[in-house]
Amino acid sequence: METSAATAIFAALAQESRLGVLRLLIAAGPSGLPAGDISSALHIPASTASFHLTALERSGLVQSTRQGRQVIYAIRVATLRELLVFLTEACCAGRPDLCGDIASLLPPIPRDKSAMTPAFNVLFLCTRNTARSIMAEAILMDIGGDRFRVFSAGSNPAEEPMPAVIEKLRAFGHDVSRLRSKSWDVFTRPDAPRMDFVIALCDVLDGQVCPDFGDTAITAAWPLPDPYKYNGTAAEQSALLNELYASLRRRLDIFVNLPFAALDRIAMRARLGEMAGGPVLASARGGPEITSARGGPAMTTPRGA
Repeated sequence: METSAATAIFAALAQESRLGVLRLLIAAGPSGLPAGDISSALHIPASTASFHLTALERSGLVQSTRQGRQVIYAIRVATLRELLVFLTEACCAGRPDLCGDIASLLPPIPRDKSAMTPAFNVLFLCTRNTARSIMAEAILMDIGGDRFRVFSAGSNPAEEPMPAVIEKLRAFGHDVSRLRSKSWDVFTRPDAPRMDFVIALCDVLDGQVCPDFGDTAITAAWPLPDPYKYNGTAAEQSALLNELYASLRRRLDIFVNLPFAALDRIAMRARLGEMAGGPVLASARGGPEITSARGGPAMTTPRGA
C-alpha cells in the first residue's frame, strides 16, 4: 500500500460515527449489511449513515453491491489487511523478538489498485439539459479526472444540446463526443448508478419536484441564467455563454478541491450552498440579473437548459 492510499483511509476514519460504521461492518463480515440496518444499529439518520458509507467506500475500505432494491455494504478485507501490513511491516526493524513479527501474521493480498479510489457520481440537472448542465458535465469531466463520474439530465430534455454550447465547449478544448440531452428518468432505474451529488443549475423555480435519487445524494442549487431563453444577437449570446462557462468553471474548480474525506454530510452541503452565492451574473444587455439564492431548494428543478 502506498502512503497516499493509507493517508486517504485515515482521513476517512477521522470521524467518530464513521469509525463506528467500519467496526459494525467488520463484525458483519463479508455478507455485509444494508444501509438501513447500519443507521438503526448506530442510531444515526439514514442519510448520515449513507454519507459515511460513501466516504468509506471511496477510501477503499468498504464495497457496495445492489441486491434487488437494496444496497448492501461490506468490509473490504483485503484493504484492511493491506493497511495493517503498511503499519506493521517495519515493526522494530524486522526483529520479531521485539514486536512478535506482527507483519507476518497479515500477508498482503494482491488486488486491483484501481479499486482503492472509487469515483464520486455527480449529476447536473436542468429541465431541457441543453446548455448549463451540459457545460458543467464537460468541465467536470476534464478537471475532475478519474475521481468523478459525471452525468447531466433534465425533466423535459431537448433532442440535442444547443449547437452554440457545443461549439463553445469545443473551442475551449473539451471533448464533446459523449454529450447528449437525456431524461432524468435514466438515473431513477434500479440499475442506475447511485448519485453522490445532485446539483440543479436553473434560475427560475417552477415547482417541479425532482425524483428520489436515494439517501446517499447530497443536493445543491447553483442558479444561473438560461441561454436557451435569450433572444439577443449572436455576439451577445456568445458573451453570455462565456460568462456561464467562467462561473461554472470557478465553482467546479473549488468543488474538485474540497476535502471530501474530512467533511461530514452537513458540512459538505453547507460548502456547496456557499458556492451557490457570489457575484451577480447579468444575462446580457437588457436581460434580468440573476442572483444565486444561498442554500436554495436543491430538490426542486427550475425551468431551463
